[in-house]
Amino acid sequence: MIQRIQSVFLLLLALCMIAVLFLPLWHKADPITGQELVLKATSLTYNKPGAGLAAPGNIWLIAVFAVASAAVALFEIFQFRNRFLQLKLGMLNLLLILCTIGVGFYFSNLGEQMLNIKMLGSYQAGFYLPTLALMLNLLANRFIRRDEQLVRSMDRLR
Repeated sequence: MIQRIQSVFLLLLALCMIAVLFLPLWHKADPITGQELVLKATSLTYNKPGAGLAAPGNIWLIAVFAVASAAVALFEIFQFRNRFLQLKLGMLNLLLILCTIGVGFYFSNLGEQMLNIKMLGSYQAGFYLPTLALMLNLLANRFIRRDEQLVRSMDRLR
């Protein structure tokens, strides 16, 4: 049911969350030492590995939450006959997206502490995409609720 606007929103949400896997989330460079940290959904990389920096574990959690959110959104598209299930999946997706944002923020703060504390890193496009996905999820849930209200009003007329 791609012709429904909420299906389009859910498809865009899934694309945003998949794009998080390939785009950098956060970047920090120290011009004095020449070190550079880049946070992606699966790794925290730096250009001088012998400098004594140790990458924190479990960075792949960002990717796990992003993939789970995209999978739930794609599954939600095909549940168009059961709007209550769609709303429940929308709430689950809300939690998954918030977890993606939270874990990304957590690991970017760890990266801030790893390299020259006085300089601030910059958030990249991959960090802002889950926020866009969150808004798309809220819009999709709003239109699903509107469809349910329309169906209920039509049942009253019968």
